[in-house]
Amino acid sequence: MRNIGITVEPPKRECEDLHCPFHGTLSTRGRVLEGIVVSDHMKGTIVLRRDYYHYVPKYLRYERRHSRLAAHIPPCIDAKIGEKVKIIECRPLSKSVSFVVIEKVGEE
Repeated sequence: MRNIGITVEPPKRECEDLHCPFHGTLSTRGRVLEGIVVSDHMKGTIVLRRDYYHYVPKYLRYERRHSRLAAHIPPCIDAKIGEKVKIIECRPLSKSVSFVVIEKVGEE
C-alpha cells in the first residue's frame, strides 16, 4: 500500500487498477474536494455534485449553486449513489476526468 501524501483511511480491499492511488502508480496533487455521488453508470467513473454558496453583491445575499465533476473510482473503493466521497486532483485520465476518489466519507 502506497502513501499518497494525505491522511485518509486506506481501503480494505486490494485491487489491480493502475489508476488507483493506493495500489497502482497514479500520483496525486492539488485540490482535495468533497461531494455527493449522483451517477455511477460509467465503468470506472462516477459523477459527483458539489453544492456551494455564491455571494451576490447587488442584493447583499447568497445564492445556492452546484457543479458536477467526473472522477475515477478504483475497484477497491465501492461508493454508490447518494454517498459522500472525497476526491483529489491527479493528471488527466481522459477528456473530462482529472480527479480520483480516495475515500468514502459517509452517507448523505
